[in-house]
Amino acid sequence: MTQLLPFVLFAFVSSITPGPTNVLVLNNSIRHGFGATLPIIAGACAGAAGLVLLIGVGIGGWLIDHPNVQIVMSWGGAIWLSWLAWKIATKPNVIQLSSARRSIGPLSAASIQVINPKTWAMVLAVVGVFAGEGAGVSRYLVLAGVFLAVSLGCLAVWAACGASAQRLFDSPRRARVLGWVLGLTLFGSAWSGLLGAYL
Repeated sequence: MTQLLPFVLFAFVSSITPGPTNVLVLNNSIRHGFGATLPIIAGACAGAAGLVLLIGVGIGGWLIDHPNVQIVMSWGGAIWLSWLAWKIATKPNVIQLSSARRSIGPLSAASIQVINPKTWAMVLAVVGVFAGEGAGVSRYLVLAGVFLAVSLGCLAVWAACGASAQRLFDSPRRARVLGWVLGLTLFGSAWSGLLGAYL
């Protein structure tokens, strides 16, 4: 596959740059540690890779034929991400290294990809640029697998950064500031993606 290296670079840039999933991973790794964030990373990456596969094998065409479904998904996604942003901003002002208290689980992290504007932009680029005309299931399986591997590494970097920054937020005041900064960042990324798609 001559496009494999360009696709790896695309997957890297798509996964390492800030977006709703990256903010959620960073928040959870700061508050609960690297190990507690691994299920979230696995769920988010599997969700995005699964979306590449589903869109590639036909659901993308159905969505193009039903633009109202896309609009409802986009607005619903922005509202749900706003709720998550509020939860992050108003979370108790302590850092707790406990996997039991993470804000979302792997299934929620996977489902976020369905409503994440950044993920949709990535998926449409995969289908339009990297799959090639008349691509079959095997091509999309390869692309989804490569994206899964690259995104796992990228989100692990975000989690490692968050875990290493825990000591910076060991006071209630700093934890409160962190919550509001990450909450506002998530809120902004959700709505900027939505408004960018319709303006």
